[in-house]
Amino acid sequence: MRYFITCYVAAVMLGGLLLLAQPKAPAKLVFSTKQGNVTFDHAAHVSRAKNDCATCHDKLFPQSKTAPLNFKASVHKTAEKAKSSCGACHTPGGVAFDSKGNCKNCHVK
Repeated sequence: MRYFITCYVAAVMLGGLLLLAQPKAPAKLVFSTKQGNVTFDHAAHVSRAKNDCATCHDKLFPQSKTAPLNFKASVHKTAEKAKSSCGACHTPGGVAFDSKGNCKNCHVK
């Protein structure tokens, strides 16, 4: 019986350590662009995705601080057509507002 209790306690402690070791996602990310900075509200997007990180990671965005966003000048149409990057949702008929004509929703000078 002691063996099982010891194993159970060890498993709980290991699980807790693994949870603590996972990096915390940033609440907001700011991208500098010629058209004005874009502040990506990561926390709001996570909430809309019902905490399902797989909605975006890794199929649309790698979980990396240094990975390129791939939704820059003259790429908006390409990303929307390919339903990649931000264009997966921010496209005509998508689940979020269309980027065309809504520049000020993202870009702030």
